[in-house]
Amino acid sequence: MTARQVTIEDVARTAGVSRQTVSNALNAPQRLRATTLARVTAAIEELGYQPDQSARSLRTGTRRVIGYPAPADNPADPNPLMGGFLQALVSAADAVGHRVLLFRCDPQRGAGAVAKSFNGLIAARQVDGFVLSDVVHDDPRVDALTEAAFPFVAFGRTAPGRPQNWVDIDSAAATAELVGLLLAQGHRRICYVNSAASLPWLADRRAGFLRAAAAAPGGAFEVGVPGDDPAALSHAVERLLTGPDRPTALVCASDWLALSAYQAVRAAGLTVGTDVAVTGFNDLPLCTLLQPALTSVRLPLSGIAHALVDRLISAVEGTATAPATGLLLPAEPVVRASTPDR
Repeated sequence: MTARQVTIEDVARTAGVSRQTVSNALNAPQRLRATTLARVTAAIEELGYQPDQSARSLRTGTRRVIGYPAPADNPADPNPLMGGFLQALVSAADAVGHRVLLFRCDPQRGAGAVAKSFNGLIAARQVDGFVLSDVVHDDPRVDALTEAAFPFVAFGRTAPGRPQNWVDIDSAAATAELVGLLLAQGHRRICYVNSAASLPWLADRRAGFLRAAAAAPGGAFEVGVPGDDPAALSHAVERLLTGPDRPTALVCASDWLALSAYQAVRAAGLTVGTDVAVTGFNDLPLCTLLQPALTSVRLPLSGIAHALVDRLISAVEGTATAPATGLLLPAEPVVRASTPDR
């Protein structure tokens, strides 16, 4: 018997249950006892049964498809963080029998173009809901979906007055934890290498630094340059490191900024990890390739994706028991040789 020939009745007969029980196993497994669910699942795997998704869609009015507007990226220099999030999202959706539909929606093209991108998919009933990422304040994608009254969840906090069905990491707490680590290692003068970009998650990281670094006995300060020009930033940090009362630790708003910090430390005739500690944020693959390896903050991408998918399905199915609220997840500092114990 091939997978194409297998019917739900075949599964029911093999498992020794009713057709409705098999349907419950596929659509509402929480209704079944664990032993019954295991028996039906074993029969499905043994026979290679594939549910008829088109028939299910007609019955339930859902497509079991999640729309994801892929962030604009350069194929020749892709963003590894958001590439990792996409993989996590696809896995989280697959775990509950959903697929992810990628499409282009560029907020820079204006509110009208954004609404058109979403409304075309909604009108064609191609998706059940949307997952947004890189959400910023006054995000036109959030406004378009709120106006359409269509289910969506956001990776990143939405502004007050908008739906609060989001998941985010606690960037402020993670940055404060890095500062606490440096203070515990004996650092007394700590500098924050800031980004010129006006993004909410960067503002949270800066706030976390300022809160925690207030305890630094020798003082805490910031450095940054317009446009985040790597050469200019490296020169600015170098001047600090060769001046009086130089910092002994640099907390960078991102791993990319940490690259400029490494260059500045070496240009000043100092050694990363020995004379100056350096930390980053996002834990990109480059962290382990640097010498010494960079201490950074790892985002729980899998946990974020699963939480987003769970929240979206609850919104689509109307099973939420309370108004949607945001969910903050902790991020994990990964300590490496760039911040050795003093």
